Amino acid sequence: MQFTKLGLLAGLAFGALVAATPAYAQVTLKVWSIDGVDRTGIADTFSKEFDEANDDIVVEYRAIPFDEIVNETLRAFATGNAPDIVSFDNPDFALFSSRGAMLDITDRVANSEIISKAEYFEGPLNSVTWEGKLYGLPKYTDTIGLFYNKDLFAKAGISEPPSTWAELAEDAAKLTDPANNVYGVTFSARAGEEGTFQFLPIIQMSGGGANKVNTEGAAQVLDIWKGLIDNGYASRDVLSLGQWDSTGVFNSGNAAMAISGPWEIDRMVEDAKFDWGVALLPTINEDDQKSSALGGFNWGIMANTQHPDEAFRLLEYFVEQEDRIFPEFGNLPARGDIALPVTGEAKKDAALVVFQDQLQYAQPRGPHPEWQKISKAIYDAEQQALTGQMPAMDALNQAQTTIDTIFKQ
Repeated sequence: MQFTKLGLLAGLAFGALVAATPAYAQVTLKVWSIDGVDRTGIADTFSKEFDEANDDIVVEYRAIPFDEIVNETLRAFATGNAPDIVSFDNPDFALFSSRGAMLDITDRVANSEIISKAEYFEGPLNSVTWEGKLYGLPKYTDTIGLFYNKDLFAKAGISEPPSTWAELAEDAAKLTDPANNVYGVTFSARAGEEGTFQFLPIIQMSGGGANKVNTEGAAQVLDIWKGLIDNGYASRDVLSLGQWDSTGVFNSGNAAMAISGPWEIDRMVEDAKFDWGVALLPTINEDDQKSSALGGFNWGIMANTQHPDEAFRLLEYFVEQEDRIFPEFGNLPARGDIALPVTGEAKKDAALVVFQDQLQYAQPRGPHPEWQKISKAIYDAEQQALTGQMPAMDALNQAQTTIDTIFKQ
């Protein structure tokens, strides 16, 4: 067959057009999280990997600062511009679930060959559950325990870490050494979420919760903490320090004990020039129920996504990578079936075992759509009691009045 020049050019142009056009329709998924704002994290890393491995899906990732992501997502959802997948701090998740902003993935998870709901710790799983339905999955989790300086304990003749708050106060008195600028204990009681994060477990182990904060046990521990500050066994700076800065006092050798979490382990291995260990958070009485704070973030698919199947595929990929999140990012998986890696660093491995044990007792903050107001009532009461503005029980009763109003709305 003979081609004219014009016919040949037309055929070449048509062939180029076919070659430049994908043989399938690409789907674009938008993912929002705080990872990548200050450093590379879980969400940006895994999103990039999935994007590169799947030709039929394009993943557009956006990093949003922690203080902005809730309001930014609320605005985007209201205007129809929400991402397909978003990651929130776990107490913020109920706000979106209760408003119908998150996709119910209960059936999808039940039918998944990758995700097993039964493997997750109860606390993290509760934080993505609303009215019996599953609206997300834990991304990672953390909790708090008691770090202690073994060298200072030995010097003070103390053989074991305290198991109750009263014992902690006794030990702190023995460990305090003003001549060497050493406090017995440090923690965070600042007027903010970190203050609530460290005090809520006390409320929970005394039989209370987000809806019941004025317990005798909670008042008792507030009095103990106030005594620590008033007697100089803890610095008054605990009223304003966040957890990172508070634990820095311990790392420098200027506090014998510190209440903090596993995010400190790598820094402690590098900075602490003494022998240290981790123990479970003390209880109020010897036989009381244990409790601890539940930190960490959750994944969720927004309810108005146009691509729920593809979004769930991406969620399944995130779950498949969960055995990487501690060795690569220093975060704890929210599942009990993932063996924590043996790092070869004895202190680090021992600390990880304790924190994984502590996770069995960790409870979510809430969950409640008005968590921020509840949290403020709690940390305001904590501040009023520890600064002597009000007796502990009066401060807790005042907080309870505010919380009762919130729960009756």
